[in-house]
Amino acid sequence: MSAQKLALLLADFQKSGKKIVFTNGCFDLLHPGHASYLATARELGDLLVVGVNSDASVRRLKGKERPIMPEEARAQLLAALSSVDYVTVFDEDDPYQLISLLRPDILVKGGDWDTSLIVGRDLVEARGGKVYSLSFVDEYSTTSIVEEIIRRYS
Repeated sequence: MSAQKLALLLADFQKSGKKIVFTNGCFDLLHPGHASYLATARELGDLLVVGVNSDASVRRLKGKERPIMPEEARAQLLAALSSVDYVTVFDEDDPYQLISLLRPDILVKGGDWDTSLIVGRDLVEARGGKVYSLSFVDEYSTTSIVEEIIRRYS
């Protein structure tokens, strides 16, 4: 869903008292760590919105070999998860503008982010919202999966 359309929809949900949880990432190869993280994030509110980095954004952040899966496929897989209510793709390197537009009540990132460094923290806390850094499932990461595939098939 476009960010502008989603912002209008979320505002209506918030007027009815619903708490909106937001997280973002590349989600290049969906794995059990992602599923666990997103399920935990969803438990913090009434709706979970995921901002997915566009292909161009992923290339700028991760290098020319990424993403492995195109943004449409990554968004579709995330939207199919029962814990995820809405997905939108953003082209910037960080989600600050998207967070400003969507105005979530709760902002969540993975455990490798200290809450003081989470992009958009100032926006969410200024509105009385909460910011969380959730722990990772250690044995899973996209980078380690890619490295294992290369090791096995090189």
